[in-house]
Amino acid sequence: MEIILLERVEKLGGIGDVVTVKDGYARNFLLPNKKALRANEANRKVFEANRAKIEADNAERRKAAEAESGNVEGKSVVLIRASSNAGQLYGSVSVRDIVDALVADGAQVTKSMIVLERPIKTIGVFDVKVALHPEVSVNVKVNVARSPDEAEQQAQGVDVLAQMFEEEAKPVGFTEAFDPNAEPGEIPADVAEDAAAAADEA
Repeated sequence: MEIILLERVEKLGGIGDVVTVKDGYARNFLLPNKKALRANEANRKVFEANRAKIEADNAERRKAAEAESGNVEGKSVVLIRASSNAGQLYGSVSVRDIVDALVADGAQVTKSMIVLERPIKTIGVFDVKVALHPEVSVNVKVNVARSPDEAEQQAQGVDVLAQMFEEEAKPVGFTEAFDPNAEPGEIPADVAEDAAAAADEA
């Protein structure tokens, strides 16, 4: 389907560009969200007649988004979640979770602004893009952890998962003293001396 863009759309074009997209993308996303018009003769005339106003409105929204970007750029939010020992979350972090955390931190964002490349399904620190306007994007950090202490460690750059696996690999409990010169089944010399001294004292 041929459409006229009413705002900049990433990987497609800018205001006024006539582009061809898949019918489903146009019908389900671009047209209902007023990001584009069907490229027929009537709509071309309407667009050209209103072009100056559309561009002025866009510039105003961009300016407002740039002002708000300072309040969002570089924010870090912490989400406490239950996970398995391997760090897999029971369920994933949703766009709604991220929006709620940012709004609670004073940012003015909506679900449609969050660009989540793939679902967050493990603990860790993730960079998430926030598109405040088609031409203004900022990054925020989403720190997903099992406890506030763990979140604090992750914020300082500690890889909690790697640390967890290292601790699991450590031997636990009693380890026997090892004498490399001892014969198999022989008691190490220092242990034998200690035992003999204890017997003498008795």
